Amino acid sequence: MKKKSTNSLTILNQLDRSESDDLEFKSAKGGLPKSLWETYSALANTEGGVILLGVEKDGIVSGVDELPKIKKSFWDTINNRGKVNINLLADHDLEEIKHEKGNLLAIRIPRASRYQRPVFLGQNPLTGTYKRNFEGDYRCTEQEVSRMLSDRSEEHADSRILKHFTLKDLDFPTLQQYRQRLSSHKPTHPWLSEDDKTFLFKLGGWRSCRSSGMQGLTVAGLLMFGREEVLREALPQYHVDYREKLSDDPEIRWTDRITMDGTWAGNLFQFYTRVINRIGSDLKLPFQLDNNLFRKGETVVHEAIREAFVNAIIHADYEGIGGIVVEKYKNRFDFSNPGSLLISLDQLLRGNVSECRNKALQTMFTMFGAAEKAGSGVDKIRRGWSTQHWRSPIVREQVQPDRVQWTLPMISLIPEDSINRLKQQFGIKFHKFTKHEVQALVTADIEGIVDNVRMRQITNGHAADMTHLLQGLVSKRVLTQKGQGRWTQYSLPLKSDSVHKGNHSVHKDFDSVHKGNHSVHKKMICFPNEGDMLDDQWEILSQIAEAARNNRRLAPKEMETIILRLCQKTWLTRRQIADLLQRHQDGLRSRFLTSMVEHGLLKLRYPDKPNRTDQAYLAATDKH
Repeated sequence: MKKKSTNSLTILNQLDRSESDDLEFKSAKGGLPKSLWETYSALANTEGGVILLGVEKDGIVSGVDELPKIKKSFWDTINNRGKVNINLLADHDLEEIKHEKGNLLAIRIPRASRYQRPVFLGQNPLTGTYKRNFEGDYRCTEQEVSRMLSDRSEEHADSRILKHFTLKDLDFPTLQQYRQRLSSHKPTHPWLSEDDKTFLFKLGGWRSCRSSGMQGLTVAGLLMFGREEVLREALPQYHVDYREKLSDDPEIRWTDRITMDGTWAGNLFQFYTRVINRIGSDLKLPFQLDNNLFRKGETVVHEAIREAFVNAIIHADYEGIGGIVVEKYKNRFDFSNPGSLLISLDQLLRGNVSECRNKALQTMFTMFGAAEKAGSGVDKIRRGWSTQHWRSPIVREQVQPDRVQWTLPMISLIPEDSINRLKQQFGIKFHKFTKHEVQALVTADIEGIVDNVRMRQITNGHAADMTHLLQGLVSKRVLTQKGQGRWTQYSLPLKSDSVHKGNHSVHKDFDSVHKGNHSVHKKMICFPNEGDMLDDQWEILSQIAEAARNNRRLAPKEMETIILRLCQKTWLTRRQIADLLQRHQDGLRSRFLTSMVEHGLLKLRYPDKPNRTDQAYLAATDKH
């Protein structure tokens, strides 16, 4: 008889934990597993979580023998600075759990603060530091470790003095425009009478170091007022990009774009002034800018957009990958920046807590009214969106590379067409759902999946309550569950695909909210409603892909085999393959599809245009 696996939710409930916690099963046969310490480092450097000793990878309880001995071994190791650099745990973080098939040991790992990271094994952080993505623990690169070491410094990243850079490296027209902007906002401010060097010094753009005697231009000064060619020299990863996509024509990638092309100075102040008067210009809300681009009669929605924009600038890691990217769509705004969150997601959602990576930049934007006091930005973003009864802003964090993205969707919190689809799908039973249950179902309908984190962003509810709500919808057979712990995702049953056909407008363009989101926290997916595939055909393909949907850490060879089987008889687009496997299409393309085409395993429907958005794939061995 096949053994039944343990119910991870039941164990989590015993621990008073929720699906917002990462959960790792580990066998304790033969003592403490060596991999436990890699997971300790990874969880501490990411979002924390729970390690369950005495459970096999497949969820089968095997139990822990000699618990006192195991616990002593654990404490001996974690307090040995030759093995682990810091102990984040107290006695109550280890808990014994009684189970019918054997005793378990739960080890709670908290998220390390910015001043405690990196948590590493051995003597060298460059070789012993781990983080966690949806595939498991991975060893950090030297660059990732360097970023953590930089973030833990008491000195803010943008206060670093740049050797051999001088005032001559600045764009003085930009500095003059900044003075004019400040003068419009604070006409009598005493700094306005200072010369340029003293003015920069007071802003944090020029600094003297008492310990070394060095003085010079800071990173913040160059970022705010520098020339493009100098910025590239000093900060090779620096990049800013504004994109508008307001056309329905798939051949038109962007309807407008502002990027570093040599036609303007390329610094942050110029980027801000060029973008801020475009990004909210066509919102159907009263708004105007005066001649100095200072906000006049600003609505709470425009204020929210401005806060999200400046938030990306002042929290960015300018030595990270990808730069500042602002994207405007018909139904949303996206703001993304390199770097990780310096506080936990829970702290961020609670508001009034701020850890700013670039304090001098924050001061510079605050001086002319573009930024608010520390800790208030997130509250303003959420409040501005709630006044319009739009869906709550989405914040997601990813790794490899580290990035944070805010998405501000201009979609009704409870869209009528979504409600109509759900009523059609669930019938009279739909009227018995609570307000929060309806919000969960609508989110699954519009955004493709719903999870604990997203429900907390929408409702401000407690993590454990959201787990209980989502699990209740599973028991009512209106949501299906995949994954465990933080990776648990819920979606509408596949049979609802037929309901969605012909309703593309609701979801149109929304899937790119999750671009590149095959990472720790960004794993939302799109709908299987592309093309004219019949329900029974989709059902067959869904059965083929079931192993991938049920296992977020599938071996690469197994994934390739499943992809080939899916594409054996029919052309499938990236989006369809991603939906079947419940992976993000950009991640699939970079990790599997491109390589499989190069190795002759798959062929392209449009080989002359490999980057087409509707590109499709077929197994190369098929004679179709």
